Amino acid sequence: MDELHYLSATEATDLFRARELSPVELMQAVIARAERVEPSVNALGVRFFEEALAAAKQAERKYAGSAGQEVRPLEGVPIAIKEEMPVAGQRTTQGSLVYVDDVADHSAVVAQRVIDAGAIIHARSNAPEFSCAGFTHSRLWGITRNPWNLDYSPGGSSGGSAAALAAGTTTLATGSDLGGSIRIPAACCGIVGFKPTYGRVPVEPPYNLDHWCHEGPMTRSVSDCALLFEVLSGPDASDVTSLRPKLEIGSISEGVEGWKVALCVTLGDYEVDEDVQANTRAAAEVFREAGAVVEEIDLRWSRREIVDAALIHFGVVFGAEIEREVDDHRDLLTTYAIWFAENASRISKADYFRGLEIESRIYAGLSAVMENFDILICPTAAAPALEAGQEYLDAGPLVNGVQLGHVYDILMTLPFNICGRCPAISVPSGFAANGVPTGLQIVGRTFEDATVLRAAAAYERMQPWLGSGQSRPDL
Repeated sequence: MDELHYLSATEATDLFRARELSPVELMQAVIARAERVEPSVNALGVRFFEEALAAAKQAERKYAGSAGQEVRPLEGVPIAIKEEMPVAGQRTTQGSLVYVDDVADHSAVVAQRVIDAGAIIHARSNAPEFSCAGFTHSRLWGITRNPWNLDYSPGGSSGGSAAALAAGTTTLATGSDLGGSIRIPAACCGIVGFKPTYGRVPVEPPYNLDHWCHEGPMTRSVSDCALLFEVLSGPDASDVTSLRPKLEIGSISEGVEGWKVALCVTLGDYEVDEDVQANTRAAAEVFREAGAVVEEIDLRWSRREIVDAALIHFGVVFGAEIEREVDDHRDLLTTYAIWFAENASRISKADYFRGLEIESRIYAGLSAVMENFDILICPTAAAPALEAGQEYLDAGPLVNGVQLGHVYDILMTLPFNICGRCPAISVPSGFAANGVPTGLQIVGRTFEDATVLRAAAAYERMQPWLGSGQSRPDL
């Protein structure tokens, strides 16, 4: 109990109900931690600490009330909401100087659901401008750093959420994922990040119509991930793609004995860092020890094709919005947002159709594999982390001595945004030589979110991480 800021939500709510801990005590611990480490990590651009303490006192009274008083699933739990998401009455800047003074007039479904479940928004977590990068820095909020090694980025675009969880400055967090923006930061920061099946969690229009786009939970444990997912998921009238009925997860503690697990370390021809490869193979051994049958496979995907499809898709769907901002506010934007928009301007109708053809081939390859396996495991990212503050516009990072052509070349998450109805989660797999965590990606068949969470829970039971207190950033 001497490190309350690392307490899980499931542990905290149990202690609240037993009256062995107060929501005020937890909030005070999280705020004190943030005040100590935020100057170096810079994960929380907007903070509501006084309001959060007042809300924690209200939650404290609820837990102290009569036995019949309703206590909601996340009552009194601190949560950081990614800064791109609208919350009524709060600034929502998109990480951009263009919107520095904008205040949301409504709350996104995800934000409203955590509020209705009793969670307390004590901060908004940083993201890159327009959430269009795999790292987290902007002209508005500065550089967000990886708590494990401050020379590196926490990834992006949900980097502030991941960094805050790893640093102990929030208990729960939300993220969004258009190409790996939940899972990449989760891998870089050694936390859990879940991209549910497309449609499980409602998304703000018009991006709800994009099958690459997802909202999801970011946590320090799989049990917390399942808890937050339960709150976030379910249909909503605002999102025509949201799935009915609401998925009931049930128990995720049953194990994976007898399961068939496909191991694919390079997803075809990705250049994968040697430490990442070693940690992925070690994770496969954990599944074998848990009683699963693990078989190494080759998906024979082309990294160049996958990156090409991503650049086309982002250019047509996401880049078009940023193009408008470049036309009106070029002098206020980051160089990476301008690059993103300029790439969008070069995409043709023929490119768009070619991208769809690539997407079809990617899913066909995965579908054939998943007919014979319960889950697929692979690295989350081909490199442990990117250098903090770097934008990699001219070339990607160096991996195994090979200069990659694009930063997207390390995003092993992209195929599973293409295959948006296949849920995927990132859990910690170990450390790289630079002291930054690496991630294992667990991918399920279409719509089998519960299977993915169950596999992640089985892995975590044998490989405890932040929650165990054995390995935490030295801040």
